[in-house]
Amino acid sequence: MPDRSTARERLLAAADELFYAEGIHTVGIDRVIERAGVAKASLYSTFGSKDELVRAYLLGRHERRQRRLTERLATYEGPRAKLLGIFDYLANSYQQPTFRGCPFINANAESQPGGPAQEVADLSRAWVRSLVRGLVEALGVEQPDRLTDQLILLYDGATVSARLDRNPAVAQTARTAADALLNSATRARAEAAA
Repeated sequence: MPDRSTARERLLAAADELFYAEGIHTVGIDRVIERAGVAKASLYSTFGSKDELVRAYLLGRHERRQRRLTERLATYEGPRAKLLGIFDYLANSYQQPTFRGCPFINANAESQPGGPAQEVADLSRAWVRSLVRGLVEALGVEQPDRLTDQLILLYDGATVSARLDRNPAVAQTARTAADALLNSATRARAEAAA
């Protein structure tokens, strides 16, 4: 049966696989075109440049992570459980055989400041921070900025450690640390209210 996907879909699928596995600068457009099975003109007529293909690749990653994490957190009750659920989501991600770290950190490390990789990484990071901040605010703790920063640090640290140490179990370590931070923050709130 012939592949009925569009040239855009095939280019994005090829870029997603190759850029994430090997890096955006290591992979040239000729490899993406070959993997996608399209003409070079298709890439330029669809995206205009490699930078725009990188932007579309990262936006796709961002949208998939947003959707998956939102769906996963919908299975948890209450802000505290949802905050810990973020680390459960990470644990699942780290166990995937294709896990190669955070695509936004990876692409941002390779790119020039202000480029499409940084732009989408900033967008994705703002979304994660907003998600965590909203859940922290729902807990009603004192110093929500501080707790948000601590939880984001655990999120980032776990992701980097999982990649560099090739150890998916760090998600559980980060979850345990997050649980301790949440216990401390909610205990302080309860003591202040008493």
